[in-house]
Amino acid sequence: MKMEKSGLVAISLLIVFLIGMSLWMIKPTEEVLSEAVEVAEQQFQQSAKDQNQQVDNFALYLPEGFEVEEQTVNNLILTKEKQKFILFYNALESQTSRLNYEAAKEELDHEWLVSFEDQDRFGYINIVEHEEQFEVQLGVGGVKVTTISDKSELEQDVIDMMDIANSIAYEETGAS
Repeated sequence: MKMEKSGLVAISLLIVFLIGMSLWMIKPTEEVLSEAVEVAEQQFQQSAKDQNQQVDNFALYLPEGFEVEEQTVNNLILTKEKQKFILFYNALESQTSRLNYEAAKEELDHEWLVSFEDQDRFGYINIVEHEEQFEVQLGVGGVKVTTISDKSELEQDVIDMMDIANSIAYEETGAS
């Protein structure tokens, strides 16, 4: 009988420990969003990845697992597994353009709208929470990439999206 009680106590302690570890490892939404913004800025500061995909009007870098599902003159619909990413490209805008950022600023919900720039480029990220998912929009100049992301995938999606946006070859025919 004594053996059974000690086994029950050990199992109970193990369950409490596992629940405690699970709760400790779950990041609060605020922290996840803050880290996503930080990662976006870090990726923005990185050198552009070499283009590995040519589409009708431009070349770009697509991370592993991404495919071009559909394309029009200024848009690409990209997929990674079942997730869709929409890329908008405005060749008339330079890399320092703030047009997409200003449009995002006019939206009502832009609590997580952050911009960053260097002497040659302007970039931003805008994250809007929708229940358990996040609408992520980020851009560099006239390039904007948008998706719906889960909390667990947010950081990686931001990395991939900024790598894509940074990689698009610009022709210096655009305005600012």
